[in-house]
Amino acid sequence: MSHAAASASGSESRALVLQEFGTLPLLVKRPVPEPMPGHTLVRMEAATVAHLDLNVLDGRFGILPDLPSVPGTQGSGIVLASATHPEGALVRLRGEGLGLSREGAWAEHVLVPDAAVEVMPEGTDAALACIYFSPVGTAWTAVHPIAQVRPGERVIVTGASGAVGAMAVQLAARAGAEVVGVVGRPAKLLHVPAPAKALLASNLSEAAIGGKADVLIDTVGGAVLRDALALVRPRGRAALLGYTAGRELTLDLADFFLADVSLLPVNMISRGREVAADVARLLQELASGALTLPYESYALEDLGQAVNRLRTGEAVGKVVLEFSAGVG
Repeated sequence: MSHAAASASGSESRALVLQEFGTLPLLVKRPVPEPMPGHTLVRMEAATVAHLDLNVLDGRFGILPDLPSVPGTQGSGIVLASATHPEGALVRLRGEGLGLSREGAWAEHVLVPDAAVEVMPEGTDAALACIYFSPVGTAWTAVHPIAQVRPGERVIVTGASGAVGAMAVQLAARAGAEVVGVVGRPAKLLHVPAPAKALLASNLSEAAIGGKADVLIDTVGGAVLRDALALVRPRGRAALLGYTAGRELTLDLADFFLADVSLLPVNMISRGREVAADVARLLQELASGALTLPYESYALEDLGQAVNRLRTGEAVGKVVLEFSAGVG
């Protein structure tokens, strides 16, 4: 056992523990987990608060933990003890049932299977490490392999102030497209990345965007998707990424055939490995500031505020819990 692990072992650590579905976890003190073979002990520095985590808190997901349990499906931190990963390295934690079938990342110290740990490049920001992969990978997949955005095309991106939407705006603009970033609230207009034209969903029209669009990248679904689809030219493409504004899309088939727009779902479960190298390259650009990924940061004590911002749609980009240096 390393000196860092030895000093943490036997100490107390704070954790957010869910006692009952439909409630918020309680912040409690408990012993630091003891190292064990096949597992890595991590002092956490950041963890995501995502819609998946909210579904777990509400008891509305297909895989749920036995209670009491620590939620949190993704995070990042410093390795204290491991036979597989270098001690002192910043790592990203995800998968292997984290926050679902086993305790998750909303604790100052976590013990996770070695397979749930990925070492991050030296110097990576901890908050960025735990949030970058999904939005960057999803946006890259939508802009390039799926929609195949080309120079000179007009691209509409809905939810353009969110993590995926903001990244899609930047990547589409880099591909040489004219980008229109659509948001649902006036307060979010300022958070649409340059050089996109920022537009409220309620003002979305062919005249407002300067003519028909070649590509739609929709991150929200619902009525916004329905309205935006009408603005895509015949033989245009629509990449569909999310459904926070509604899970259903009703189409009149006769009108749909006449519109002749390709609906292209983006499934990162099947495409994650394909774009891993591209995502790793873009992480370097995020670290340098060449690309930006919006997020809001909260302390463990402020989980309630973080959850409320996410539930109401007021949050700009990802929501992150950031930990103090902790014990050890």
